[in-house]
Amino acid sequence: MNRVLEAIIGTRRKRTAHSIDVEGITMALPALTAQQRAEALAKAQRARKARAELLAGLKAGTVQLPEVFERAETDEVVRKTRIIAVIKALPGVGPVRAAELMRGCEIADSRRVGGVGSAQRTALLAAVS
Repeated sequence: MNRVLEAIIGTRRKRTAHSIDVEGITMALPALTAQQRAEALAKAQRARKARAELLAGLKAGTVQLPEVFERAETDEVVRKTRIIAVIKALPGVGPVRAAELMRGCEIADSRRVGGVGSAQRTALLAAVS
């Protein structure tokens, strides 16, 4: 009887603290040594700091939007920053205006700076200028 039920509903593996679910398939994550974990935490902290500096520069007006797109070509942190966060960091742009700009330029909410197409980039730069 159990085999019939397993065949119908499938067997489920429980997610553990060291597994990830990708497209319905549970995969075990590699166990990290203490040094690897420390390095990963340090890298994540550097990325958060660099992202915060970028957004603060936008808000202060010391960094312009075209510069962000230029930096995205070489800087992984900038490339992986969500475009909605960049737009919200612009002076005078809040959540509502940012959503309007995203909609008007046909940019998905989940899009990151590196994933914005050239037509979307041009439309966004024109809308912000």
